[in-house]
Amino acid sequence: MLKIDVDEAKTHLSTYLDRVEAGETIVVCRHNKPVAELRAVSPEGSRRPRVAGLDKGKLTVGPEFFEPLPPEIMRAFTGEE
Repeated sequence: MLKIDVDEAKTHLSTYLDRVEAGETIVVCRHNKPVAELRAVSPEGSRRPRVAGLDKGKLTVGPEFFEPLPPEIMRAFTGEE
């Protein structure tokens, strides 16, 4: 992973973008502290589509979820406190 200064990035951005497109990851630093990472994005359509229902059955909601909230919490929501 290559680390470069902000000024270097501004001066040679096209060169660094070519390197990123080739698969390299570049960290941009300000005063030797990382502030950004340049990396290639995946081309459109290369991501697998999300499938609905993958987490089915992994979450349960108990009956207490549907009970009214206590009065002190309701007052906090309405700003009465």
